[in-house]
Amino acid sequence: MTLQPAPAPQRTGPDLADRVHGGWLGRIAGNMLGKPVEQGEVWTRDRIDRYLRRAGALPLTGYLPEPVDPADRAVLRPEWRACVRGRIQGSCRDDDVDYTVLGLDLLETHGPGFSTEQVGDLWLLRLPYLQTFTAERAAYRNLVAGLRPPLTATYHNPYQEWIGALIRADIHGWVCPGDPVRAAGLARRDAVLSHTGNGVYGAMWAAALIAAAFTAPTVRDAVEGGLGVIPAGCRLARTVRRVAALHESGMPWEQTLATLSEETAGLGWIHTVPNAAVLTAGLLYGDDDFTRTLTLTVRGGLDTDSNGATAGSVAGVRTGAAGIPAPWTEPLRDTVRSAVSGFDGVRISALAERTLRLVTAVP
Repeated sequence: MTLQPAPAPQRTGPDLADRVHGGWLGRIAGNMLGKPVEQGEVWTRDRIDRYLRRAGALPLTGYLPEPVDPADRAVLRPEWRACVRGRIQGSCRDDDVDYTVLGLDLLETHGPGFSTEQVGDLWLLRLPYLQTFTAERAAYRNLVAGLRPPLTATYHNPYQEWIGALIRADIHGWVCPGDPVRAAGLARRDAVLSHTGNGVYGAMWAAALIAAAFTAPTVRDAVEGGLGVIPAGCRLARTVRRVAALHESGMPWEQTLATLSEETAGLGWIHTVPNAAVLTAGLLYGDDDFTRTLTLTVRGGLDTDSNGATAGSVAGVRTGAAGIPAPWTEPLRDTVRSAVSGFDGVRISALAERTLRLVTAVP
């Protein structure tokens, strides 16, 4: 894969507001799509497709259908009834959206010069402890014990390279349209509160990917723009390049994921690296089609709601809110449920407007 120069930053333009709004809608829709089957050791790619086949929903073109098999119903996430087609009435609460909301609050409160310590302070102020998981919960516990970054990320934290920091990165991409380097810098400052190594690189890559999505000619170019901000030899970068090479060779999507599953075996279903493989495959094989991108990403398994959310963010930025098919957006009712203090019930459109105001605030 040959990296191309980053496109010029996009600070203004008639479609910028629509693209930022599209990012929010896409992230929430992708999160809702993947949430019922978010348990990678149970919901493998094969099992997800069997579920869809039994329900007559393969190929998947919208939110998950209700389960046909009682055995499937028993192992879906408990929130599934509010996330399947025909039952959605606004977004469900989820940490993948909570952290995006919290990132917006961070930038509104402290601006782009925020410190890692200020990220931690905001967690303690706005985020309930029991709505944190894995690396974030370890970092939260360390904050309460009086530790400061970078010890908050390393002390009694076996999850340092898991996906948590990556799911916090979208806001940093949205406020830096066309500027992946700056987006990655913001994401890194956020990520080091709780992560190290590929956990931090994942956040930088995702923020840069989303920033590049605003101006890149193709989604492949956006993926390359994301790679330009992380060490070329890190395992995350090598895995993303591997997916891109297999896609370019003409290998089918299913075979590409099977190959990468073997090559990342042992890392676990919440680790950043195998999830980046699923996400990259969804983006490349989705080929800038919003629905195909979301559905392929979630059908790829692992951390389905997180991957669906990030894929939806990229696809929404590229499509714009006006270009997202209505069956994805209308059930959301322009409403976000959130555990972040002061934000429950906020309008998605209002979050997008507030995000747009921050774009010009990033110097």
